[in-house]
Amino acid sequence: MNGTLSLARIDIILSHPSHPGNIGAAARAMKTMGLSRLTLVAPKRFPDEEATARASGASDVLAQARVCSTLEEALADTVLVAGITARRRDLAAPFHWARGGAAELLAGTQQGTRDVALLFGNETAGLSNDELAHCHLGIMIPANPDYSSLNLGAAVQLMCYELRLAALSPGEPPRGEFAPATSDEVEGLHAHLERVAIATGFLDPAQPKRLMPRLRRLFARARLEHEEVSILRGLLSTIEQPKRRNKS
Repeated sequence: MNGTLSLARIDIILSHPSHPGNIGAAARAMKTMGLSRLTLVAPKRFPDEEATARASGASDVLAQARVCSTLEEALADTVLVAGITARRRDLAAPFHWARGGAAELLAGTQQGTRDVALLFGNETAGLSNDELAHCHLGIMIPANPDYSSLNLGAAVQLMCYELRLAALSPGEPPRGEFAPATSDEVEGLHAHLERVAIATGFLDPAQPKRLMPRLRRLFARARLEHEEVSILRGLLSTIEQPKRRNKS
């Protein structure tokens, strides 16, 4: 796939943006670097005149923006999700600096026909641990550690530049012929695994500790394929069957 065409497969997601001006600034940043897919999760104000004004000619990006009520809805069909964060988290996915993370996303567009996403958090709090748990990798911008605060629009501009830079380079070859699992499929696996872990007594829901977040981290590193999710869910279903027979 042509590098710049790969940019059309990348979804820029703003989770719970509170300032419409930042939405417009993000749209402008995207268009200047050849990206066009914008998704907003529960924006406080959108559509809004301030967003249109700050877009400064990128109103087409705003017009076709997708608005979702939940992050799960926004990520349902994605196969690779990277989250922008200002600090490393204990139980988060593997981390990359901005340039390496952009290259990973571009490589992800070469796998199958599904899309990849770059996730930005709220202007005040950034991504929550729950939001970052949906990501396959975390991306950090190597800012001044004594003052790492970066405006949302500026962060989007910087990452869109890195994505374009990566797109203009040949990058890594495709990693395999098998279709990667979508975020929706992986979420189904997590829910199924938790249900079986509770049913077998392996997980005490009253004292879950960090079992499920650690399993999320494991699967994020593995970058599961569609067939692998099917195999694991088939195994879990087999484990459930004796319990169902005992109840009947």
